[in-house]
Amino acid sequence: MKGSIVIILFFLIGVVCGIAGWIKLPDTDYGISFYALAALMFFVGMNVGHDADSLKGIRSADPRLLLLPLMTIGGTLAGCALISLFIPRTATECLAIGSGFGYYSLSSIFISEYYGAELGTIALLSNIFREIITLLGAPVLATIFGRLAPISAGGATSMDTTLPIISQVSGRDMVIVSVFHGFVVDFSVPFLVTFFCTL
Repeated sequence: MKGSIVIILFFLIGVVCGIAGWIKLPDTDYGISFYALAALMFFVGMNVGHDADSLKGIRSADPRLLLLPLMTIGGTLAGCALISLFIPRTATECLAIGSGFGYYSLSSIFISEYYGAELGTIALLSNIFREIITLLGAPVLATIFGRLAPISAGGATSMDTTLPIISQVSGRDMVIVSVFHGFVVDFSVPFLVTFFCTL
């Protein structure tokens, strides 16, 4: 929760600096968001490489649980396609936003590059809301829908920011499943967001 508030504060500070013209952005072919994205991808790669040992515990997990990330991805995309029928956004825009799976920093930069700042901001906020809903609603989700529900709700965040609450409400035996789920969903974000943005 604290991490989400910090991200929102930095976003708001950036908006204020942009409106006031306090920071001069370099005039390049790519723009500063390209370099921010490149740096972010570098650190994501470092994070994946650093946590690779934790995936060894998956061998002891029920093989059926390995399908959970695919179910999360499929369910999220189906929900986004359905929602696009009721809001003034195209299906591909909704699918691109939903493909962030809670990974607000990466997906919002990609979407801003393809669709502009307005949709990038929508992506940022919708993915932050997904994380906050998981953090606050995990006990209710686990009670009503079962121990796997908070993991799916967390999306890409199930291996980092929402992992403590998932461990608390779903049980410590679900930690490895949650980390694997977050890893796979996290890995899918740049590919799916780019795919839907280019349709």
